[in-house]
Amino acid sequence: MGSILRFRKLCFLEPVKFTSNDEKRKAEEEKQLSPSPKVDHKTIQRAAAATTALLKDKPKKKPPLKEWRCIDSCCWTIGYLCTTWWLLLFVYHCLPANLAGLKAPEPPGSRLRRDGLTALHPVVLVPGIVTGGLELWEGRPCSEGLFRKRLWGGGSFTEIFKRPMCWLEHLSLDNETGLDPPGIRVRAVPGLVAADYFAPGYFVWAILIENLARIGYEGKNMYMAAYDWRLSFQNTETRDQSLSRLKSKIELMHVTNGYKKVVVVPHSMGVLYFLHFMKWVEAPPPMGGGGGSDWCSKHIKAIMNIGPAFLGVPKAVGNMLSAESKDVAFMRAMAPGLLDSEILGLQTLEHVMRVSRTWDSIISLLPKGGETIWGNLDWSPEEDHVCESAKKFDTKGNNTDGRRDFQVLESTNYGRIISFGKKESELHSSELSTLGSQELASLQNGNSQVSNVSCGKVWTEYDEVSRESIERIAENKVYTVKTLLDLFRSIAPKTMKRAEAHFSHGIASNLDDPKYNHYKYWSNPLETKLPDAPEIEIYSLYGVGIPTERSYVYKVSPSSRCRSIPIQIDSSADGSQNGCLKGGVYFVDGDESVPVLSAGFMCAKGWRGKNRFNPSGIATYVREYKHKAPANLLEGRGLESGGHVDIMGNIALIEDVLRVAAGGSGVELGGDRIYSDIMKMSEKIKLRL
Repeated sequence: MGSILRFRKLCFLEPVKFTSNDEKRKAEEEKQLSPSPKVDHKTIQRAAAATTALLKDKPKKKPPLKEWRCIDSCCWTIGYLCTTWWLLLFVYHCLPANLAGLKAPEPPGSRLRRDGLTALHPVVLVPGIVTGGLELWEGRPCSEGLFRKRLWGGGSFTEIFKRPMCWLEHLSLDNETGLDPPGIRVRAVPGLVAADYFAPGYFVWAILIENLARIGYEGKNMYMAAYDWRLSFQNTETRDQSLSRLKSKIELMHVTNGYKKVVVVPHSMGVLYFLHFMKWVEAPPPMGGGGGSDWCSKHIKAIMNIGPAFLGVPKAVGNMLSAESKDVAFMRAMAPGLLDSEILGLQTLEHVMRVSRTWDSIISLLPKGGETIWGNLDWSPEEDHVCESAKKFDTKGNNTDGRRDFQVLESTNYGRIISFGKKESELHSSELSTLGSQELASLQNGNSQVSNVSCGKVWTEYDEVSRESIERIAENKVYTVKTLLDLFRSIAPKTMKRAEAHFSHGIASNLDDPKYNHYKYWSNPLETKLPDAPEIEIYSLYGVGIPTERSYVYKVSPSSRCRSIPIQIDSSADGSQNGCLKGGVYFVDGDESVPVLSAGFMCAKGWRGKNRFNPSGIATYVREYKHKAPANLLEGRGLESGGHVDIMGNIALIEDVLRVAAGGSGVELGGDRIYSDIMKMSEKIKLRL
């Protein structure tokens, strides 16, 4: 205490009051002449220590902690991803073309133009789901400043992520009508820019468009048939007249290009959209376009389907059940709880489910053909498939894994598209107890009497499903494609009621039945006939050699956790080292999104030759592209990629499209080119033709 007093005395200055300048000057002179007080070093140290003690004892005012919000988490995550993406893109574009002796390959369009190939037939491009741009024409107050700006695609996500809830609200459709919500109008971006790039540097159609331009194509003979991919196919006509505009554009291009027939190039879900169009354009009004039974024969030369989802994709099943795929399941395994509502308050999957279940187009991608196509509890067309993902190869593709000779073929029940438990996915059907369609329907009736209040802020249809119903669903153990639709009707009754008015997933017993004149059947190749147009050629162009999702192992989420989605992929379920089960997902051959079975069956067997689905005998071709990962950075996403979107930059595929557009035929291309077991699988499917 004494040292403190001495320090205070040392630091204290007696105030001086001056009445005149003379007195002030005199005081300053006396101050300069007076000796300075002597202060020893120890006194200063003791005083400093005492001051430090006083400061420590004095309570500090902590700044208030900022509340961590969902939007903060989203923005940080997106910021990291965007920064990484732009950095890689910058490095890629800054590298010289001759780096390390590498040389960028010549574009196929330039090479074919030099060989004398030129534009002949008009080309129509039909994008698939999510790859087409959407822009805002009318919105809620939160969308101020976004008029005619892209809400989807084209690289405008930076502005949207400033207001993520507003963005999600405007991407949603009305849950009752499947059309615009009140006060919101979002429309497809028109023109080639609608789907050339999904984001800066991430091409979709851009490479194909560029190569078509190299042989002479431009706006007068090339057209992007943009449409709102969220809507059911018939509703694109009801709301936007998209089908009528496509019909008019094809007719105009046909006339202005010397009456040359068009070559149509649909991708992914766009394949189903154009299948719907061909029935619509020939059907009489008001349901159809009134073109007559010979319209397709007069106007279409060839349909070159890229990555076709003819018979649906199992990925759509995971999206409907839990808004998941293998990538989401992997993220959950690496960072448990990150996507759950308790952590950071994200509820990411609930938001995805709430929005995507308003998109009727998702239902068009559910598997078609039932157990006849996709298999039952003990059989599937891919039952002999051997996964080779664990094999090791050198740069020339030679096997370097000595265990190859000791592989044991694992029998996989792919027909069980959903299994609650790994063990249940492997047992013989005689050891399983399953619910029938009527029992699953009773679960839906029971749900109408239960209102399970969500503990989160995001409503999904699961909030109206009781915990007892979820447990009964899991007790059913396994589901095939046939019982899967009954399951969806019990857990998502509003979605299925709305969407099933526009889509069907069965197999027609009698295609001459007048009921198949309804538009709900037009996008299902197993419930409709191809046009009477024997001159048309239909191609199925898709990648192979990439593990593709086929069926799933699920589990019920713990009841103690606050969740709106009560089930999820069991990422802990794994098979043997060379098995096809990885992270709760069974894989088969495909292009990473569409299995070979869905992409290839119709052209390999379903439409091959004259039959009830192809009464005029339209020629069909299967052209597969074996996946090869990019060898270096100059190849971008791969010049020989078989990926579902990356294949749009595949040199061999681009060359095939250009040759047909310039007048070539399937025979001139060399007919079928097959690497997979599609022909073997097709023979196992007992479909009445």
